[in-house]
Amino acid sequence: MKKYMLDLTVVGVRQISRKHALIRLTDEQELPEMIPGQFVEVRIDDSPSTFLRRPISINFIDREHNELWLLVAMIGDGTRRLGQLQTGDKLNCLLPLGNAFTMPENNGPLLLVGGGVGVAPLLYMGAEMLKQGLRPTFLLGARTKEDLLEVDLFNRYGRVCVTTEDGSAGEQGFVTAHSILQQEHFQRIYTCGPKPMMMAVARYARNAGIVCEASLENMMACGLGACLCCVEKVKVDDGSPDFASSSQMSNVCVCKDGPVFDTRCLLWT
Repeated sequence: MKKYMLDLTVVGVRQISRKHALIRLTDEQELPEMIPGQFVEVRIDDSPSTFLRRPISINFIDREHNELWLLVAMIGDGTRRLGQLQTGDKLNCLLPLGNAFTMPENNGPLLLVGGGVGVAPLLYMGAEMLKQGLRPTFLLGARTKEDLLEVDLFNRYGRVCVTTEDGSAGEQGFVTAHSILQQEHFQRIYTCGPKPMMMAVARYARNAGIVCEASLENMMACGLGACLCCVEKVKVDDGSPDFASSSQMSNVCVCKDGPVFDTRCLLWT
């Protein structure tokens, strides 16, 4: 897929939690094709401590208004400056990068599991699923009710289940302890969020015999596979029915060969 470097215009910035901002961007031309699971690398100007671009998942594409949405966790100086952008500002973006989630071929039960800002790419995936006549289940986790992100938007595209660590919303505990995982069986699982959460989801999926895809969040400085800071060791698909048992290993760049991987090829399980 062709890549572009664009100076996108900020349509608006809205703080949706204590440390998360939703940035809406547009361009004079029609935005390029972008697929759920892909990401962008943004240049952060006027930040003396930020030398490298920051990778940010594509949260949503609003084709009606020609907008790209980015959900940003304002953690360091660079991402805090992104949250301070004003309407009309320009943001230099390299896009679209990486591969994408696999769209299922039939209407079996689908589960999308997200934690924290990792819910970002799942919103666009859910919207695209609904266009295909698929209505997924979202399982969203956060520390507290105030940390849950975009729940109202997720409700537009499927059923939403919630866990919080303190029990202030939904069921108390981690996403892998939600009762829906014991009560229902899903054909495919998609996940993005903190690595320990994704590892737990991957183990659950393997034990249940469910195909699972995870969007990794390794540090990705260039987004093109040149700097090698995002390398992950994976099992190579040797053509067997379940390549989780493969003994062949390879080093891949998460930014170029991912960020989405079938969890059977990861060494997590």
